[in-house]
Amino acid sequence: MATLHDVARAAGVSPMTVSNVLNKHPHVRAETRERVLKAIDELGYRVNVAARNLRAGRTDTIGFAVPEVDSPYFGQLASRIIAKAHDAGYRVAIERTGADRENELSAITSSRTRMYDGLILSAVGLGTADRELLNTDVPMVVLGESMADAPVDHIALPNEAGTYAATTHLVDRGCRRIAIVQGEDQSRLSVTSLRHAGYRRALADRGIEADDALVIGRRHLSIEDGRSAAHELVDGGAAFDGVVCITDTVALGVLRGLADRGLSVPGDVRVVGFDDILEARYSVPSLTTIDPDRDEVARLAVDLLLTRIAGSPGWQPHDHVTGFRLVERESTA
Repeated sequence: MATLHDVARAAGVSPMTVSNVLNKHPHVRAETRERVLKAIDELGYRVNVAARNLRAGRTDTIGFAVPEVDSPYFGQLASRIIAKAHDAGYRVAIERTGADRENELSAITSSRTRMYDGLILSAVGLGTADRELLNTDVPMVVLGESMADAPVDHIALPNEAGTYAATTHLVDRGCRRIAIVQGEDQSRLSVTSLRHAGYRRALADRGIEADDALVIGRRHLSIEDGRSAAHELVDGGAAFDGVVCITDTVALGVLRGLADRGLSVPGDVRVVGFDDILEARYSVPSLTTIDPDRDEVARLAVDLLLTRIAGSPGWQPHDHVTGFRLVERESTA
């Protein structure tokens, strides 16, 4: 592979002159420019962008570390972040952490060796005790529920408020025995604990007594987990006429599981999800859900990260909670 010095020798100029031509410096004579361009073409010289960026102290690449790459929510969020970053001249490298604390810490510590200019981290495994571990020189924005007041910019979803709205929507549709399908761990600040709190508060505000028999926990929150949760609800014998699901992915499984047991939605049971993934529009019935505004998440995450990368003076960490809207569809009609 031809080098810059090879081009300089072939054109009879200095390496600095070749560099000036490549960078379109205005003070290069036309004859010299033509000679250099001819040598570049004849030798097939290509600029080593990675080396040039390293010398400049940047790579124009940001990392996005997510729990799962096959999750509809994270896949659709990633597409928005990639588009927003592209508009700013950046590429995005996706990493999978598996929601594991050590993998999330590794994504932070290895950002420099992977040559990221900054990192957007969706934190699930990290907890409040890990906040000081985020106090690094890596420009970073954290998405998630457990990192408020950490020394980084932080964006959270409207977990409690959104699930409160979803639950009250079911009450307004006439439901009185409302189940929830959620994660298993409520011992720490998390999506599960916050969305469960919104569910319980909505029931209390509407004068409905919560029933622990209607709380179904699942570890992985997959479509199959939603399906098995619906089976458990029906087979357990406790009456229910509405289901709040922690995610749309779970809700799609719940729809399937209720159909397996011969129940119709919304005739026998009304179902609401959370995330407004694309698939929610096309399920049968289409899924009522909470839209947490992924466009706002992507815009905030990229804008905040690029501000940190630029090293703006007087920077202070920001905590943001996105807005939301209830999207009514057939599953609660």
